[in-house]
Amino acid sequence: MKLTIKKLDQKDSDFDSDLDDMLAWETVSDGNMQKLVADVIADIRKNGDAALLTYSEKFDRFRVESAQELVLNAQDIEAAFNRLPTEQQDALKISAERVYNYHQKQVSESWNYTDETGVLLGQQVTAMDRVGIYVPGGVAPLASSVIMNAMPAKVAGVKEVVMATPAPDGKVSDFTLGAAFVVGIEKVYLIGGAQAIAALAFGTETVPTVDKIVGPGNAYVATAKQQVFGKVGIDMIAGPSEILVICDGKTNPDWIAMDLFSQAEHSHDAQAILISQDAQFLADVEASIEKLLPTMERNETIIQSLNDRGVLIHVEQIENAKELINKIAPEHLELSIESPESWLPDIRHAGAIFLGRHTSEALGDYCAGPNHVLPTSGTARFFSPLGVYDFQKRSSIIGASASAASELGKVVSVLARGEELTAHARSAEMRIIKP
Repeated sequence: MKLTIKKLDQKDSDFDSDLDDMLAWETVSDGNMQKLVADVIADIRKNGDAALLTYSEKFDRFRVESAQELVLNAQDIEAAFNRLPTEQQDALKISAERVYNYHQKQVSESWNYTDETGVLLGQQVTAMDRVGIYVPGGVAPLASSVIMNAMPAKVAGVKEVVMATPAPDGKVSDFTLGAAFVVGIEKVYLIGGAQAIAALAFGTETVPTVDKIVGPGNAYVATAKQQVFGKVGIDMIAGPSEILVICDGKTNPDWIAMDLFSQAEHSHDAQAILISQDAQFLADVEASIEKLLPTMERNETIIQSLNDRGVLIHVEQIENAKELINKIAPEHLELSIESPESWLPDIRHAGAIFLGRHTSEALGDYCAGPNHVLPTSGTARFFSPLGVYDFQKRSSIIGASASAASELGKVVSVLARGEELTAHARSAEMRIIKP
């Protein structure tokens, strides 16, 4: 397959429309998929474990007699960790510790105060009871996904975190299970696809209902998460992986090429974009891409990704990239420039920002500390990275003394009667102290 990566120049008259075309990404599913997923969810709701067994055999070629055979307990999970090479065990522990330490900073605390009228006002912060994380079991064993999705829930104080992951042909990665062990997951359900999402949302005889489902998945999983939202919470509907690199031409072009590969290797619809004011540097990076592609195990996926959605953008001045950053609102943003910190006040929309020439996006994917579950497809305009706050709920606290209820009741009376809600008004009026 020949590489034909798109090139754009900001000074061209059709630049904006061409960039919009490259950024366009439609929803994860069509009507047929919506119907298929809805049928799976309905079947799980009606038939529970029996439906799970059917789908396990149909989609994962994993035939079992009882749903209990789809469950791994704490001892199974620990045994998988113990089977790993020491190097992998240590790497998982380091990653988990760094992610734990970072997310500790995000914990919200309850608070209250008494205002000038004597009313106690506040906010009570509590964790969810049970959370389910979904971990794909297809192309690669995503141990990092286990850590990133489970650790903030654990830090938040969620009582129980369970995991669902498919087991094609009855096999599941020890690396994935080892990650579950280091974050303290004690129950893994060997189920995948829309049926796993339905089971976590509605429960079966074996799988408990959860309060929230997080974690990546294919189009069927994403569609199922859309359809069960409201019954349970979800993290987000994620699109393809993205990286935007801003470089002033002074970074090793091989480094930049590999940074672009790091997202392009995820899937054919992943997006990798490079912006520079140095036209020769853009050519040098393209040459590095051509040179390094034959060395990549996933080179066919990378080529298709770069051909379909990759972009090399030339701007007149490097500062022009700032407006493009906020337009693109990338999942991952690398600022491979001098004094990258000085750009931060101007960046409003980005999932994660990587500062300097030595900070590759891959650090954030695995062990830097911040979460790698990030908004995609421009949703960084209104979404944030997954964090502890996604697993904590906030309850408002209001406590009025007799005198405060009397004074505020007079205000309620006027407002409620203005809205013609007389029960509201009379409820407050009954507490007004008569002279």
